[in-house]
Amino acid sequence: MTRHIAHLRLHGTLDDERYDGVLALLADITPHVQPFPPDAVQLDLTSALRYFGTDPYDLLQMARMRLMGLYGIASSAGLAGNRMLAAMAAAASEPRRTTQIPRDQAATDSWLRPRPVTALPGIGQATATALGRYGLHTIGQVADLPPATLQRILGAGPARLLAERAHGRDPRPVTPRAPAAHMTADLRHERDCLDPGHHHRAVLGLAEQLGRRLRTEGQVTGRLTLTVRYADRSSTTRTRTLPEPTDHSPDLTAAALGVLASLGLQRARVRAFVLRADHLAPRTGASHQLSLDPGDDRARAVEAAADRARRRFGPTAVLPATLASALAPAAPPAGS
Repeated sequence: MTRHIAHLRLHGTLDDERYDGVLALLADITPHVQPFPPDAVQLDLTSALRYFGTDPYDLLQMARMRLMGLYGIASSAGLAGNRMLAAMAAAASEPRRTTQIPRDQAATDSWLRPRPVTALPGIGQATATALGRYGLHTIGQVADLPPATLQRILGAGPARLLAERAHGRDPRPVTPRAPAAHMTADLRHERDCLDPGHHHRAVLGLAEQLGRRLRTEGQVTGRLTLTVRYADRSSTTRTRTLPEPTDHSPDLTAAALGVLASLGLQRARVRAFVLRADHLAPRTGASHQLSLDPGDDRARAVEAAADRARRRFGPTAVLPATLASALAPAAPPAGS
């Protein structure tokens, strides 16, 4: 099957949250998204072409425009028939431009052959120096070399790999990142926090944050662990197993607030909260108990709509009413 691989180089500074937002946005276009943090990502557009009814170049430009429009992130891009060529094309692209390598072998050879051998991924200075001793400085010169000669210079394994790359061949698929073993969200106060209302809002915000991340990465969790750290550097940890694996924020919030209530903090001098989700599993394989309550379906539909709004307008576009007055809980003066 003919593949259409895109490599995006993201310009500007991205923190983890913005980078995760980029991955979520691109996953709306194709499920085959491989991250290369902190500033690159590869996409296999092949399966998305029929759905969007367009060609690979236009689909890539749509992805780039969404990144600029929704996140203000400019990008350079490469488009080719495999991962290596797409990455090389992106590296050769001017800022905010796309380089497309034609798919026929003659055009690929024409693009590759004049380039320095160091342009091939994985060719370091030591390999380039070894090749240079034999007058091999361009990809074309390496491609023309008899395999036996190349093996005498580099050894059998490296020679085979280099010969494949010099001819523009790369069979590796785009592989989405492996799911995390667990997820954590934390909040640290600059000063001791004694107010139970602030404790409630802090844990609520952490549960909402975990819910968004789980849904973005297509995961569900079967257990939550809440750790509370106090002013004297001691801590308390409580774990709660969920009735069923979920990524639904109201379920996560109810469990997390239940753990908080069981601690009976009252006027405890809290310095930090850490909420961890583990026993993670893919959402596609998780079972969900059917409910006769139509409110459950409505709540999940509203949640999905809120997630779409956050991807489009930013993570604070939709917040629970309790959190709407502030983007993050802030600790009151000690003793309040």
